[in-house]
Amino acid sequence: MLKGLALALAILVALLQYRLWLGQGGIEELREVRQRVATLEAANQPLRDRNARLAAEVLDLKTGLDAIEERARSDIGMVRTDEQFFWVPDVTVEASPVVNPVPAARLGASR
Repeated sequence: MLKGLALALAILVALLQYRLWLGQGGIEELREVRQRVATLEAANQPLRDRNARLAAEVLDLKTGLDAIEERARSDIGMVRTDEQFFWVPDVTVEASPVVNPVPAARLGASR
């Protein structure tokens, strides 16, 4: 009787171990899911960085005139009345977006 009970418990433990390691929702599947999550996180990181840069630019455009002026200068070629514009043929300049321009208060203090 005792041998039968021990054998039944051993078989039960073996079945539970099989489900734990190889069955549905087991450790092997957990490892695969974690690997997929790590891959997706790595793919999403550049997108998060881009979103942070865009959010900073939107905040600058909402709060300061310097960012708006810089955008107008680079995108549509705005020139102030106290400036002179010189056009040089066959020269191209690529404008890069300004993410965090220097606020006007700091510009005035440094001049």
